[in-house]
Amino acid sequence: MLIPHDRLKSLTSAIFSAAGCEPDEAARVAHYLVQSNLVGHDSHGVIRIPTYVDFLKTGKVIAGKKLKVILENEAIAVVDGEFGLGQSVGEQATQLGIEKSRQHGVSVIALRNSGHLGRIGDFPLMAAREGLLSLHWVNTSGAGILVAPFGGLERRLSACPIAAGVPIENGPHMVLDMSGCMIAEGKVRVARNQGVPVPDGCLIDAQGQPTNDPNVFYGDPPGAILPIAGHKGSGLTMIAEMLGGALTGSQCSNPKNADRVVNGMLSIYLDRKFFLSSEDFSSEVNRFIAWVKTSKTTTPEGEILMPGEIEERTQTNRLANGIDIDETTLQQIEEKCEMLGVTMSEYV
Repeated sequence: MLIPHDRLKSLTSAIFSAAGCEPDEAARVAHYLVQSNLVGHDSHGVIRIPTYVDFLKTGKVIAGKKLKVILENEAIAVVDGEFGLGQSVGEQATQLGIEKSRQHGVSVIALRNSGHLGRIGDFPLMAAREGLLSLHWVNTSGAGILVAPFGGLERRLSACPIAAGVPIENGPHMVLDMSGCMIAEGKVRVARNQGVPVPDGCLIDAQGQPTNDPNVFYGDPPGAILPIAGHKGSGLTMIAEMLGGALTGSQCSNPKNADRVVNGMLSIYLDRKFFLSSEDFSSEVNRFIAWVKTSKTTTPEGEILMPGEIEERTQTNRLANGIDIDETTLQQIEEKCEMLGVTMSEYV
């Protein structure tokens, strides 16, 4: 079903208001979830509504949380999200990093104990719009153990998103948003809801055999997601666990914490003006991008895209034509609406 983004956002905001969020926080969560759908990351979009509502109802995330400062100086802050909604405390942590970087040229923010942060690419984009470069390392402790280490059969690692952003003059900002594993768990969930297989090379079953069936991942015993690029992705994920989990104080993946999803995020912000003039930086970045794009392509119709360009194009299309939400996801959302007393038909 194609739904205009503004109607989907209004529905999402109404749901989170009914679930106990203040209007501004409900609108913030709605913005980030629908934005994920707009740019094509349906795995982190409104498909998350039923899970987030359940988290709120069971106290696994808590509405209305403000960051608690554990340690702070001019350039560094260690902050505790106290299990607040990730779209809220993640934005607060990013804003703090932006403010400190503007004053000192660099800042490092260690966020611990956040609820599910959602699409991490939103945070480097937020910084890039302010003229800052940024790096973000994320892990999930406890309930987010999804990935088998290279050579292993069982889940031991979290998906460990890694994101980075670069401000670009006269073009879409460069945003790399990836993880150390072959597929996001949310994309496995999307495939299951749509009744389609996942691509080759993403999942193994409990015996270590390749599978394209998303249901196997959620089976008993469960399957696992594979790391990208074999040992390289496994190693990258281990580093993300160290930075996003151990260094922030949010803990690395730990089955003892399996009762809730908890994110840690280590973010580094760099103000280009402290390194060289904005004009010199932009000139070199634009020169390099233009040169990379002159490469001959593997197919006649091929094109070289920068990180973030495909999301910009998808957003343009979905703003004009609406967001396609599968029937299973709509039914799951409607069940939560009925539970919360929200009339879904008033919005979509």
